[in-house]
Amino acid sequence: MACENCGSGSDGSKGCSSGSCGSSCGSGAGHGKLDVFDWLSNMRLPNGQQIFDCVEVRFKNDRKAFFRNVNNLSLYVGDTVAVEAQSGHDIGTVTLTGELVRIQMKKKRVKEDSEDVRKVYRKANQKDIEVWQAAREREEDVKIRARKIARGLGLEMKISDVEFQGDGTKAIFYYTAEGRVDFRQLIKDFAANFRIRIEMKQIGYRQEAAKIGGISSSGRELCCSTWLTDFRSVSTSAARYQQLAINPQKLAGQCGKLKCCLNYELDSYLDALKDFPSMESTFETEKGTASCVKIDVFKKEMWFSYQNGGMNWVKLSVDLAKELIEKGSNGGKTPALEDLAKDLTEDVKRDFMDVIQENSLERFERKNQKRRRKPGGGKPNSKHGKEEHSGKEGGRPNDRGPKSDRERKNKKFKPKNKGDNRGSSNRKEGNQ
Repeated sequence: MACENCGSGSDGSKGCSSGSCGSSCGSGAGHGKLDVFDWLSNMRLPNGQQIFDCVEVRFKNDRKAFFRNVNNLSLYVGDTVAVEAQSGHDIGTVTLTGELVRIQMKKKRVKEDSEDVRKVYRKANQKDIEVWQAAREREEDVKIRARKIARGLGLEMKISDVEFQGDGTKAIFYYTAEGRVDFRQLIKDFAANFRIRIEMKQIGYRQEAAKIGGISSSGRELCCSTWLTDFRSVSTSAARYQQLAINPQKLAGQCGKLKCCLNYELDSYLDALKDFPSMESTFETEKGTASCVKIDVFKKEMWFSYQNGGMNWVKLSVDLAKELIEKGSNGGKTPALEDLAKDLTEDVKRDFMDVIQENSLERFERKNQKRRRKPGGGKPNSKHGKEEHSGKEGGRPNDRGPKSDRERKNKKFKPKNKGDNRGSSNRKEGNQ
């Protein structure tokens, strides 16, 4: 049976079986949020080495936990299992098995003998899956009603998501808030309306975006909902180091905070800026104090202008800027920026040649000129069915100009049926 979501084939190596996808598509473990590639799956264990008895199980969205396979079940990625919960049992999907689980536990600082590592009861049967799916179908309706109740109590909070436990006896309400929220009355109202056990869990705005998901300004799915596991703090200095305009509308993500991608290339910019003097550097000239207004990290150039304004920016190389700043710090004065700009004016040579002239709009006109005209093209006249262009018509000169080689060839061209017509006419005269 082939998977409808991931399109994997039905050749037996990949595909769906018993409602779960062995190829880790969206119906099973996910090609989805925070999926982990098991690069140790094809490696054999040494002789006498036993398989690690813990597995990683994913629940709704990005919530994952580690569980111990105490019953030695043959579990594979994509299997739906019933696991131990704080009260009752929960239903999740196996996302990782084998030795890579041990590495993930060390990375997240989870000890193997910890009480947080609970048991895997069994593979989920049909009844477990039906109860689980019925609980999942209630989540959207419960979330809308919960928001109305919270708004009626006047609480300054936003309920972002609702997650039901696999057995349908408990629900986790994820919410965001600026400050502390007294939700004691809210829990009572939730329990009276929904008849389940309630757990309130506060999350940040970045975690909220990771749970909900969406498409970013780059056109791809949000990093926080696909592969980003840790949320580092992002400051406006990251944008300043990269010479980006401080525009909140462009720098903010869907969570309302600064985009996490501002930190991706920050280290490279910091390494490149080690050769640059400080942005606050100044030096004295004959006409006033010049300060740095802009830098180009890749071209290693700096722009300077007078602090009192009055002229355009002057571009200097990093080495020259260092010399001028050092000279100014020793009490010396440099020539005016106008004189520096004249001395540094050089003809800029192009590093490339536009051989095929792709950057010119005339290429569209050349394409139209290359179109061949059909032989004998023109307007019809009364004699031969075609109009001859004459420069003497109406006393005006010929507007077409000199004839091209192609037109001369077309003029020499004679239709084949012309001679045939003559022959037929002569034969008719002879017969008469």
